[in-house]
Amino acid sequence: MKVILKQDIKKLGKKDQIIEVNDGYARNFLLPKGFASEATAGAVNEAKAKQNAEKHRKATELSNARALAEKISGLLVTVQSKAGANGKLFGSITGKDIADQLKAQHKIEIDKKMINLPEPIRALGELEVEVRLYAGVVTKLKVKVENDQTA
Repeated sequence: MKVILKQDIKKLGKKDQIIEVNDGYARNFLLPKGFASEATAGAVNEAKAKQNAEKHRKATELSNARALAEKISGLLVTVQSKAGANGKLFGSITGKDIADQLKAQHKIEIDKKMINLPEPIRALGELEVEVRLYAGVVTKLKVKVENDQTA
């Protein structure tokens, strides 16, 4: 019997996938528990339309991420923070600080979780930070940490 899954089921398939299962399994478990619906002609067409829409959405997101990666790859973001005489910061620079400065300086808004910092920046200087925009789309962003002279 062909059924359309309503949710992800381990070792069986993903949501909106059309699969073939034993009649008893479908009638006694999948259908009564609401994990699947019977694959009628209309339901199959609707599921295929959803799958096509999802593919189109993912392709659009991927192309947008690649375009954003091109924009970001050559940029320099300057972050100012108070530091001691030896160049160590009072506090640290996190992904949120970098994302805020990127928005303020270059009008590019990205989520702080996309900035991959193994640990917060705690010293003055210039370094490259990895930015993961989408699965498989990674770029580098130059970050310059300067001493904040306004005291």
